[in-house]
Amino acid sequence: MFILFIHKINFGQVVYETFPPENIKTIKFFGSKATDNFPVVKLGEKITLIFDDLDGNEKDYYYKIDHFNHDWTPSGLLKNQYLNGYDNIRIENYFNSFNTLQSYTNYRLEIPNNNINLLITGNYLIKIYNINDELIFSRKFCIYEELANVSSAVYRPQNMDRFNSHQSIHFSITPLKGIFRNPEKNLFVHLIQNRQWSNEIKDLKPQYFSGRTLEYFYEQSSQFEGGNEFYFFDSKDLRVTTPNISYTNRSELYEIYLNVDIPQFYEDYTFIQDINGSFEIRNIMRPGNPDIEADYSYVYFSLASDYKLGESEIYVYGGFNNYQTSDSNRMYFNPSLGIYEGVILLKQGFYNYKYVLKNGEVINHNAISGSHALTENDYLIFVYFRDIGEQYDSLIGIGQCNSFNLKN
Repeated sequence: MFILFIHKINFGQVVYETFPPENIKTIKFFGSKATDNFPVVKLGEKITLIFDDLDGNEKDYYYKIDHFNHDWTPSGLLKNQYLNGYDNIRIENYFNSFNTLQSYTNYRLEIPNNNINLLITGNYLIKIYNINDELIFSRKFCIYEELANVSSAVYRPQNMDRFNSHQSIHFSITPLKGIFRNPEKNLFVHLIQNRQWSNEIKDLKPQYFSGRTLEYFYEQSSQFEGGNEFYFFDSKDLRVTTPNISYTNRSELYEIYLNVDIPQFYEDYTFIQDINGSFEIRNIMRPGNPDIEADYSYVYFSLASDYKLGESEIYVYGGFNNYQTSDSNRMYFNPSLGIYEGVILLKQGFYNYKYVLKNGEVINHNAISGSHALTENDYLIFVYFRDIGEQYDSLIGIGQCNSFNLKN
């Protein structure tokens, strides 16, 4: 009975991604678009994981894959129910860096491959282990089938206190065949902004039934803060300055000093073409493969401030660190200059970033950037369904919309 009790506790726990150690950098995990923060692909399509080990000594790394329910609790399925083949396999595709100041080993894994194929849809977690079977890091991904059509659009809120700061997602779900059985109980919907799970909206129930179509025209329940466009810089050529880079320097490694950022909270909204928090590795200093020929540099961030925060802390936040907070991306106040400063080791490329405020375990994403209804954001709508007799939640449809075409 004790073993069964522990088993139920473990299978009720929500899984979280594990943050990598300092020697693991530049984790890229994507499907068809290299700028995706995490893969959302159809069953059978390829997903790619790339990362660097700055120790540069060709270590052995292994991967395991687990399946989860819509709420990221373990589904309880056996491996052979969602995998064809075997996991806990060594990553065999790796190369050492070439002609760089910072040496590293670049690892690349593609799924499906000769060892493994995914059989069913839903939520997954890939976990990377070292040779001692110690967990190094983990990342979420999603596999779906088009069994339902999801129509969606972004609207300005009708409540005036949020009219200029929020965005409301309206959507409808139609099964391609038949009807949903007991959708209020068996259908689960999750909404996320810019591929970030940290501020997801869930537990929405259909408001209306229009034939076979379920309508979700909530006002406040499906609203996100619009936020602001991301800051950016491009380090594809470390020999020259580019927009938002003040100057560069070569020491033991390259050093990049960004312009001092002004908190966007104090400014009116201005449209800036960004990639919604993501990043892309690229290098024009040397022709070839940027995965192994792009170099690393220390990037110096600075944020203007006329006061020191109390118990709150400021972090540099973006897809490059998987929207997580740690000592490596924390900012520190410099009273002599009146700015917050931070240094992060990053690979050459194009980066989006923002500054977030953290108090305890609570992150305020827009306290520094401000929030505007006109901000361009990407939204994903995940539709899960557990049919009668099924043991897991199938991901039966994905809706996508962008606030660039904001509707009133």
